[in-house]
Amino acid sequence: MRRRLATVATAAGLALSLAACGGDDDPFEEGEGDGDSTATEGGGELTVGGANFTEMLIMQEMYAALLEDAGYTVDIQSVDAREIYEPALESGEIDVVPEYLATFAEFLNGAINGPDAPTNSPIATSDAQETVDAARPLAEERGLTILDPAEAASQNAFAVTTEFAEQNDLTTLSDLGALGQPITLAAVEECPERPFCEPGLESVYGLDIVDPPLATGFSTSETKQAVQRGDAQLGLVGTTDGTLDQFDLIALEDDQGLQAADNLVPVVNTESAGDPAIADVLNQLAGVLTTDDLAMLNAQVDAERQQAPDVARAYLEDKGLL
Repeated sequence: MRRRLATVATAAGLALSLAACGGDDDPFEEGEGDGDSTATEGGGELTVGGANFTEMLIMQEMYAALLEDAGYTVDIQSVDAREIYEPALESGEIDVVPEYLATFAEFLNGAINGPDAPTNSPIATSDAQETVDAARPLAEERGLTILDPAEAASQNAFAVTTEFAEQNDLTTLSDLGALGQPITLAAVEECPERPFCEPGLESVYGLDIVDPPLATGFSTSETKQAVQRGDAQLGLVGTTDGTLDQFDLIALEDDQGLQAADNLVPVVNTESAGDPAIADVLNQLAGVLTTDDLAMLNAQVDAERQQAPDVARAYLEDKGLL
């Protein structure tokens, strides 16, 4: 079966199609879908969508390959941001997306309970099952179903050089806090205001962060090089960054659960893709995909320049899922 890969590079491009599909200026207005999806047990047409960056492209390809193997015809539509693909998921233009559990939970929390809710009354915790249980009723209000999360979690992580870790016997962020020394942090510019960045490191782990942090970005080469050179002792990276070894860095364990559970999880439009057969297909990844696995897959695409469809299929075949 053939799949069409349609990558929409700008918000404006898909916004026009969403407006035509939804027939309303409010992208969050609940609708009956566009009627194009005809997925039933044993076959049908489905559209897998999501964000247009390496990790999400790999996940989209894995979902599509699993669904195709089960007899569905699958298109992929990758766009720039959740604010674009989520309304399309609600309308039924997109049937399935890979999501980040905690981030999506708070997205729903803000959409339903008001923009201040994620800050004042967050529902995501460091426990994946707690977060799923809290998010599923909100998803149902939007006509969506959250399936089973994988063990793989793509979250903030904080890395030091391997040499620094070995010299100070560091494996966790608590170990780093126990050193009691000033720490220069390389991170995003907004880190001093973000609760899961500098404030959390200080309040949960007792780190003495030298202000201001170096504004080098999230898991960028600039951040990793700053730590590698010794300009910073700690760098903000991602748990699924597959290139840390290339910079002789190691991520310290978040042993106190500062970060919320951003496990990879399928979310489907209940009307167009709520068939239990589809859930059975996609939930296969829940017991297989690990954080280390996803980091390896990212590295194969970003560092080794392999193609996301090839990487995704090879992984699924290796795990006996295809």
